[in-house]
Amino acid sequence: MTADCSFLTDLALADDQVSFADGRRESHATDWGTEHNDHESGVLPDAVVWPGSTDDVAAVLAAATDRAVPVTPYAAGTGLEGNAVPAHSGISLDLTRMDDVVDYRPDDFQIDVGPGIIGSDVDEYVAADGLCFPPLPSSGDISTIGGMIATDASGMQTVRYGEIADWVLGLEAVLADGTVIETGSRASKTSSGYNLTDLLVGSEGTLAVVTEATLELAGRPEQIRGGRAIFETLDDAAEAIFDAIRSEIGVARIELVDGLSARMANDYLDTGLPDAPMVFLEFHANHGIGEEIDLCRAIFEDHDVARFEISGDDAEMETLWQARREMAYAVANYDPDRDPLHPGDVTVPISSYPEIVRETKRLADEYELLAPCYGHAGDGNLHYTVLVDPDDTEQVERGEALYRAIVERAIALGGTATGEHGVGAGKQRYLEPEHGAGAVETMRTIKRALDPADTLNPGKIFPETADGGRIGNPKS
Repeated sequence: MTADCSFLTDLALADDQVSFADGRRESHATDWGTEHNDHESGVLPDAVVWPGSTDDVAAVLAAATDRAVPVTPYAAGTGLEGNAVPAHSGISLDLTRMDDVVDYRPDDFQIDVGPGIIGSDVDEYVAADGLCFPPLPSSGDISTIGGMIATDASGMQTVRYGEIADWVLGLEAVLADGTVIETGSRASKTSSGYNLTDLLVGSEGTLAVVTEATLELAGRPEQIRGGRAIFETLDDAAEAIFDAIRSEIGVARIELVDGLSARMANDYLDTGLPDAPMVFLEFHANHGIGEEIDLCRAIFEDHDVARFEISGDDAEMETLWQARREMAYAVANYDPDRDPLHPGDVTVPISSYPEIVRETKRLADEYELLAPCYGHAGDGNLHYTVLVDPDDTEQVERGEALYRAIVERAIALGGTATGEHGVGAGKQRYLEPEHGAGAVETMRTIKRALDPADTLNPGKIFPETADGGRIGNPKS
C-alpha cells in the first residue's frame, strides 16, 4: 500500500532534501542483508527525505504522524536484519547528512555528534588527543553512529570495552509527534528519573529518531600487541577461549574463526591463513602486556594449541584483522551457486560458548549444509551463515530449519537470538520465546505510548507486524 507523501513539498525543506525518483527510492528499499539475500526484500518507500537538522526531523515526523504515513529511519544501510528497510512504504528518513561533530570536550572524554557520522570518523577526530571510541563494531568504518545506537551494536572489542550502550551518555531525539526530547546527562553517572537513554538505544528507530548523541571516549592504550593461535580442533579453540575469559585475561579482542571461514577468507582476500580453527587475539595495556600474553599462552597450551603467534607489527596485525572484518563479504562471495540464507548472530553465556559452537557444527553436518562459524567469542557471540542453493527449494527449507535450530538452542542455553544485529524483520519469531509473553507485551505498551499511530519503523521487532499489521492500528 502506497502513502501520499505530497505534503513533503509543503514543509520547509530544500529541493535536494526530498526525492520521489525511482532510483533514490530503490536504493532505500534494501540494506546489506537484503542485498545479499535473494529470499528477503523490503518495500519501496514512496519518498526519501534527507533532514539537515533536528527541526527538519521534527517537522517531517509531526506531519507524517498527522497523516498516518510510516517513517523508516535510514543511514548507511549496513544492517543485516532489515532494520532500516521499509515494511510499509511511506518515507525513508535518511540521516546521513546530519554528520557533524557538534561539540568536543576532550578534558571530559566526551563528544557530541550527529547520527549520520561514520563511526571511524569519530575515532579519527579525537585521535590527536590520544582518545578513541572503543566499542565500534567491525563495520565501524562504513556504518553510522545513529545506526549503531539503533541496534545497540557491538564489535570485536566488546569483551574489554562493552557495547555501544555502555558509551552513550545522552541523546537528543524526536518522538513520532515531533516532540524533541533530551535524555541522560553529561555526568558520568545519574540516578535521576527513568533511564530513557537506555530505552532508546537498541529500539531500532521504533520509539524515536536520534538526532544527536553524547558519547563517552577512552584513552588509547600505550601497548597493543596481537596475533593468532592455531588449534587442531574447533572444540579445543572454543574451550581455550572460555578458559581465558574465565581467567580474566586482559584481552581486548578474542575472535574465533573456524577452518571453513579461513578457507573462505583466503579465497576472497588471498590472506594465506592456515586451513585450521584459529583464535585471533589483541591485547591492550598501558604496562605489563607481556604478562597477559604469557598467561594466555599458558592457558591455550592446556588446550593443545598448535601455534601461538603474537606480534607488535602494525602491518601484520592489520592483515589479520582485515580478514576478520571482511569475513561477511568472503562468505557471501565464496560459492556463486550458494547464497547466505540469514546472518546468524546468537550470543550465549560464556560457559556455554563451547557447546553452541559444537552444536552449530553438529547441526550443519546433520542437515548436510555449509555453515561457516566465526565471531566475537570473548562475549559469547557466534556468527554463522547457512549457505544454500536458492533454486533448490528442499535445500532452502533445510537451511531454514538449521538456522532456527541454532537460534533455539542458543535461547535454551540462556542466550539471545541476536547479540548485535537487532531484531528487525528477521528475528521477530524469537522475541517471545526469548523474553516471554509478559515482557513482549510490556514492550508493545511502551511502543503504543510513545508512538500510538505506529509512525516509526512499523513492521519491525514485533511478530504481528511481519504480515502487514501495525502496532498502533493493526488493521491498517
